[in-house]
Amino acid sequence: MATCAWLLSLCFTLVFCLCNASRTPPISPSLDGFLTNGNFEQAPKKENLNKTVILGKYSLPGWEIDGTVEFMSGGPQPGGFYFPIPRGAHAVRLGNEASISQNVNVKPGFIYSITFGTTRTCAQDEVLRISVPAQTTDISIQTLYSTDGGDTMAIAFKATAKVVKVTFHNPGVQEDPTCGPLLDAIAIKEMPPLTYTEGNLVKNSGFETGPHTFKNFSTGVLLPPHKQDTISPLPGWIIESLKPVKFIDKKHFSVPSGQFAIEMVAGRESAIAQVIRTAPNKDYTLTFTVGDAKNDCHGSMMVEAFAGKGTLKVPYVSQGKGGFKTASFRFQAISARTRITFYSAYYHTKLHDFGHMCGPVLDDVKVLPVS
Repeated sequence: MATCAWLLSLCFTLVFCLCNASRTPPISPSLDGFLTNGNFEQAPKKENLNKTVILGKYSLPGWEIDGTVEFMSGGPQPGGFYFPIPRGAHAVRLGNEASISQNVNVKPGFIYSITFGTTRTCAQDEVLRISVPAQTTDISIQTLYSTDGGDTMAIAFKATAKVVKVTFHNPGVQEDPTCGPLLDAIAIKEMPPLTYTEGNLVKNSGFETGPHTFKNFSTGVLLPPHKQDTISPLPGWIIESLKPVKFIDKKHFSVPSGQFAIEMVAGRESAIAQVIRTAPNKDYTLTFTVGDAKNDCHGSMMVEAFAGKGTLKVPYVSQGKGGFKTASFRFQAISARTRITFYSAYYHTKLHDFGHMCGPVLDDVKVLPVS
C-alpha cells in the first residue's frame, strides 16, 4: 500500500509540473528576417490592379498604402525603361507623396535595424523617407554603389512601444507622378546586446553584429552616415562621414575574419569611428586588418587610422581577387575617452565597371593595453 501511495503521489506531482510548465509564457524569438510580404511576392488581386497601380488602401498583402503605389515586375518597361529587381521577381514603386506602411511587433527599449533594397526609377534625384515613432530618416538614392542597378541599405531605431508602425514614403513631387523609388525587399533584425572580447577595448571589433543581410543575393548593405541615422545599424560604431560604408558578408565577399566586415566605398567621404574607454597617459596598441572584398575593386588602396595623437597610413595593392594584411601602431591616450577612426584615402571603382564605387575592407579591430 505504501508503494502504491508513493507512486500515486509521484504521478500527481508530474501532472502538476507538466500543467504548470505548459502555462509558462513562451520566449519570443528575436526578429531577423523579412517583414510580412517584405519581398512583395504576394501580389494584389487582379481586380485591385489598374495595370500596375494598386487600387485600395489594403490591397497589397501585409501593407497599408497611401497615394500612387505600383506593383512592378522586373525587366523592360513602357517608355524604354528597364527595372532590375535583383532580390526577387516583384517590387513596389512609390509615386509622388506615396507611402507603404506596416505594424511590427517589437520589444520596447530594444534596438532594431531595417534592411531594404531600393533604386531610383527616373533620372531625377529621388529620396526615400523611412519613419518609425519618434524617428524619421531621409535617404538619397541618387548615387549607386552596386552593379545590379539597386542598392541595399539599412537604418536603425529604438523601439518605444510593443508595436511600431514602419513607413516608407516618397516625399518628392516629380513632373511624372509615377516616378519614384523602387522597393524590392524589406527585412528587420533585433540587435543583440554588445559584448567585449576579453582584453580588447573595442566593441563589436569584428563587425559580427550588424543589420540583416539577404541570404540568397547580396551586394552588401550600405550604412548611412550618422547625420542621417542617429542610431547606428552597426552597434558600437559611428558612421561619421558624408557618405555610407558597406556591411559585407562572407557568403558573397572575401572577409578577412569571421562572417562580416566593412568596405569603405566612398574614399575620404567614407569614415568609421568608435569612442573607447582609456586611461590618460597609458600606452595602447591598435591592430586592424585591411584587404579587398574580391569584387573586382582594384588599385593602390590606403587606409588611414587615427587614435589619440597617433596615426598610421596602411597601403594595400588590390587585384580585386581577395586578400588582406594586418597593421598595428602604438599610441598614448590623452584622456579617459579615445576616438579611433578609419577612412579610405582614395576613391576606387571596379575593374570592369567604372561607374560604381568600391574600396578597401576593414576588419578585426583591436585595442590592447601595453603591459
